[in-house]
Amino acid sequence: MVSCGRLKDKFYYDSPKLIRFQSIGCVCVKWLIYVVIAICVCYTLIAHKRYQEKEEVTSSVRTSVKGVAHAVSRIWDTAEYAIPVQSKDSFFVITNVIQTDDQLQGNCPEAPFAKAICSTDKSCEKGSADIHGNGVQTGRCVWYNATLKTCEIMAWCPVQMEEHPPEPAVLRGSEDFTVLIKNNVHFPKFNYTVQNISPNFNSSCTFNKITSPLCPIFRLGDILQEAKENFSEVAVKGGIIAIEIKWDCDLDSWSYYCIPEYGFRRLDGKTRSQYPGFSFRFARYYKLPNGTEQRTLFKVYGIRFDILVFGTGGKFDSVELFTFIGSTITYFGLVMLVSYVDEPHVILIKEPLKTSLQYAEGSIFENHPVKFSDPCSFFTNESNENCDAGESQLSWLMQSTRSPECPRWCCCGQCNLMLKSHEQLCCRRTDGPCITTTYWFKKLVLSRGTLNKALLYEDPFLELTGDNTNSQLRHAAYKQYIHWRFGSFELEDRTVIPSCCRGVIRSTYPTADGNYTGFKIE
Repeated sequence: MVSCGRLKDKFYYDSPKLIRFQSIGCVCVKWLIYVVIAICVCYTLIAHKRYQEKEEVTSSVRTSVKGVAHAVSRIWDTAEYAIPVQSKDSFFVITNVIQTDDQLQGNCPEAPFAKAICSTDKSCEKGSADIHGNGVQTGRCVWYNATLKTCEIMAWCPVQMEEHPPEPAVLRGSEDFTVLIKNNVHFPKFNYTVQNISPNFNSSCTFNKITSPLCPIFRLGDILQEAKENFSEVAVKGGIIAIEIKWDCDLDSWSYYCIPEYGFRRLDGKTRSQYPGFSFRFARYYKLPNGTEQRTLFKVYGIRFDILVFGTGGKFDSVELFTFIGSTITYFGLVMLVSYVDEPHVILIKEPLKTSLQYAEGSIFENHPVKFSDPCSFFTNESNENCDAGESQLSWLMQSTRSPECPRWCCCGQCNLMLKSHEQLCCRRTDGPCITTTYWFKKLVLSRGTLNKALLYEDPFLELTGDNTNSQLRHAAYKQYIHWRFGSFELEDRTVIPSCCRGVIRSTYPTADGNYTGFKIE
């Protein structure tokens, strides 16, 4: 009987009914909407270069610091204050120093801190070493100065005396030092390389955001000023400053643009609670004439400059252009996406419809890998025990007889009568059992446990009680169906859920008044 009904359907013809009437107001509104949409699309296409294929930059950086300062009765040159690179794409400049000369290995009083202060030998444990100390305790309590005793230690003596960095900073003159930054960037996909030093580079220039924005030579004081910091204050305890180089390259020959933009900001914070500053210790060793090893200990404070290079390069690509145009058309509602249980592809159907959506011809949109993935991946371990049962889901099929009131466009026998052509959609292309009778529809789409988990995953504090619970569960069921059959939540604005599936979902989680809106996901 079902086959006979389907054969008769071939001799029916459906066509939409159009009404044409004269109205200047409606026409003006229609064309105004068209113009606004066209302007928005064109602006996005041109201003954001959506017709280009994009690629992230691959970068290399080299630096050269120059400058000389006189401080602490000595000359500080590049070899003195520029410490070798500590991390990738960075350089460090000393601005302040605590120097302890002529240290020899021996026994001496520990620096006074809470655990090192003592009154008798019993307060000092022989062989112990505190992580905040400078050596290993000998077990004796000795005079640190005229009024204070500390534990004696085996260490490099004398230990460092000063606890706080000098103010003002020893090398405050480093504000006038300069650094040359050489940055090469490469776009492998486009086989294009460019650098921040132009062929007509003037080696006497200094970067200025207004007068010389492309000069790669930077005065350290200007860098901190651009980062809204005071160099003299930062120089006391040091800090970490980012030098950002942004490349936003248009590699098309007709609109070529590829120059760097520089930005500056502090990374280590300013407040006391953020522990600002940057310091470390190092030593220089010497041999005395008698063969004894001696050293000078430096605790240096300074500014580490991290050079952060980022950006993209773009070039015209016809695929990107057509993708943007296609996605724009989709966004403005000129296409619909449908999925049939007996076909492996998502079908794209263009509006307006000339017949029932069930009979509308379309093109393959995409074969989503998630659509027919292992259903067991949707569940936690507690539900995996049901996976084997899913392999024998024929036991869940309910071969219901076709209802006499079932519309002729329905192939599963479970659809409701729909008056509008864009609502006339079945879960199948050919005659067969309805998807709503399967085990996985019940488990993935209708199960209250599954829907509760999906809702709480999005909002862990969601209250699943009250009059609005059915509405929340119903909308979650729609989304579950879309993710299952279309492979992505991102398509939900354009997808059409079959009449049979909507009917079962609505009957499972009904509204109080029995009224529903929309034919997609409400």
